[in-house]
Amino acid sequence: MRILVTIGAILLCYNTVLAQTFDHPDYRSKRELFTRIIEKDIRSDVASFSMGGIEESVGKPPLRSLSVSNAGSNFIAFQGDNISVEIKAGIFNPAKHRLGFYDEKYLVKIDNKGYFGDYGKLPRTTIEQVTLIINRDTVNVPQVALYDLYNPIFSYKEKGQEKSNNNVFISADGKRTYVYMLKREAGGSYEVTWIFQDGKYLKRVVDFGFLK
Repeated sequence: MRILVTIGAILLCYNTVLAQTFDHPDYRSKRELFTRIIEKDIRSDVASFSMGGIEESVGKPPLRSLSVSNAGSNFIAFQGDNISVEIKAGIFNPAKHRLGFYDEKYLVKIDNKGYFGDYGKLPRTTIEQVTLIINRDTVNVPQVALYDLYNPIFSYKEKGQEKSNNNVFISADGKRTYVYMLKREAGGSYEVTWIFQDGKYLKRVVDFGFLK
C-alpha cells in the first residue's frame, strides 16, 4: 500500500505555534514538550521533523525514514532497515475510566489527568499498542506512554491519494528510532514522538495546541 507521508508539507504550513483558547480549563501536561528536551542529540533530531521543534529546524538535515508498508482505519505499519513498526488503535470504553467534566459539558480529565485528542470531548478510540521490532527483537511501548493519547488518525485521502501524517525516523548514527504521530484536529492538533535508543524504549515527546 503506497502512502505519501506529508510531514514536510505540514511543517511549511506552520510558521508559528499558537496557543488555544477554550471555554473550559486545560489540564494537559506540559512536562513532555519539545522545549523540555535536555539531550542535545535527541533535541536536534526531533527538531528536524516535529511541529514543536519547528523554530529550531532551520539547517537541520532530514533524518532517514521508513516506508509505510500497510495502513487501515485502526492501524499503520512501517518497514525497512531490519526495522518494523506498528501503531494500533483500540475502542475507548467510558465505563472503564473516571471521567471529569467541566460545567457538565466539557470533558477535561480522564482518570484524573488531562488528555490529548479532541480535548473537551469524549474520545472514540485509544492508542492500544505501539510495537517496534529491530532484528527480530520486539520492543513494546509501555502503557504509561499511551494512556492519555486518543482519537489517532493513521491515514487520509487527498485528491484520490492515500496520505499519512505519521512517520518513523532513524538517527544518523542508527542508535535511535523515532516513531512519530501527528493528530490534526480543529481544536488544535497534538503530536507525539516515541523515542527508542539502542533497542529500548527511552521516552516520549508530546506537543499540542497547533492550529489545524
